[in-house]
Amino acid sequence: MNVLVLNCGSSSLKYQLLNMETETLLVKGLCERIGIDGQLKHERSDKTYEADLPMPDHDAAVKIVLDALLDPSHGVLKSMDEIHAVGHRVVHGGEHFSESVLIDDEVEKAIEDCFELAPLHNPPNLTGIRACKHIMPGVPQVAVFDTAFHADMPKKSYLYAIPYALYEKYKIRKYGFHGTSHKYVSMRAAEILGKPYDKLKIVTCHLGNGASVCAVDGGRSVDTSMGMTPLEGLIMGTRSGDIDPAVVTFIMQKENLTAQETLDLLNKKSGVLGVSGVSSDFRDLDKAASEGNEQAKAALESYWYRVARYVGSYCAAMNGVDAIVFTAGVGENHIQTREEVCKYLGYLGVDVDSGKNNVRGKEVDFSKDGAKVRTLIIPTNEELVIARDTKLAVNNSKIAFSK
Repeated sequence: MNVLVLNCGSSSLKYQLLNMETETLLVKGLCERIGIDGQLKHERSDKTYEADLPMPDHDAAVKIVLDALLDPSHGVLKSMDEIHAVGHRVVHGGEHFSESVLIDDEVEKAIEDCFELAPLHNPPNLTGIRACKHIMPGVPQVAVFDTAFHADMPKKSYLYAIPYALYEKYKIRKYGFHGTSHKYVSMRAAEILGKPYDKLKIVTCHLGNGASVCAVDGGRSVDTSMGMTPLEGLIMGTRSGDIDPAVVTFIMQKENLTAQETLDLLNKKSGVLGVSGVSSDFRDLDKAASEGNEQAKAALESYWYRVARYVGSYCAAMNGVDAIVFTAGVGENHIQTREEVCKYLGYLGVDVDSGKNNVRGKEVDFSKDGAKVRTLIIPTNEELVIARDTKLAVNNSKIAFSK
């Protein structure tokens, strides 16, 4: 069974094609500048194809992806019939979905109903779904939600301390994100440790430009740092993370900003970018800090502290921890972030081997031998989770396809 995985942004489309009999990646690529001019990067194991192609909309981008997959020179398929299902990353499923589902009109409506909860993500996600339905009629489409892994959080974790009627009326609550990543790396951690997934207490740290921490107790997300939107929680690349709510109205009044302008400030101009005044990229922050920039140094130290604080609180929430996992761009590649976060956690039994930690982007247990709590680097693979869920949803629906 071949599954095409799509992740649609407002002007981009990431894709991977996987053979799910062997879980082998056949090809991956990226369409950028959709609606502007159009750029394609298509990567096979033995070659990379790049081209500037007109992409006026997502329909055109999906058609270009399919043409690339079928191209005699750089493609991997002989016929469209070899694509048996499409798995779509959808950021927000609200309270509608606790698992991945085959897409029908009701699912599309539910995704649309969550637009106001994820205005930057759900609209392009739905655009990609509709483009595929138009270009690939009859091919099963599956929605895999970032929020689904967190859907079974206990009420004590997801309720906000506001009038309960507002939760009932507007579904204002914590939903959490990066669910496919937290799910993958926590399951992989159990495999690496050689222990049953349902017997482990794991804290997973998805640290990228967007960042979140998750408490995974017995294979279940019991709490996570992002909230109703991805703005809550950790300090991030450009997002503020946790903030006193009164600061929001204070900024609005002092700077004479609208609600939307204030949200833009907190989402796009804050985080380590805002504190440092330099960049949201940790490589730039490292350079600036090494040159004596005190704001860049403060941004890094605040970031490490906030991650460690969340990890510690989640260990308390689970009454213990067996492993702490670092993943995503910063978690996998920024050696000092892992080192500095772990310095706060020695009281838990965290004891890291600096030599083992001196790697980037590799799957490594960097704990010292005999450490009570294991510390792991696990490169995330959200596309594989989406493909697995897509295969499961199609098989459970008993949709027939040709192998």
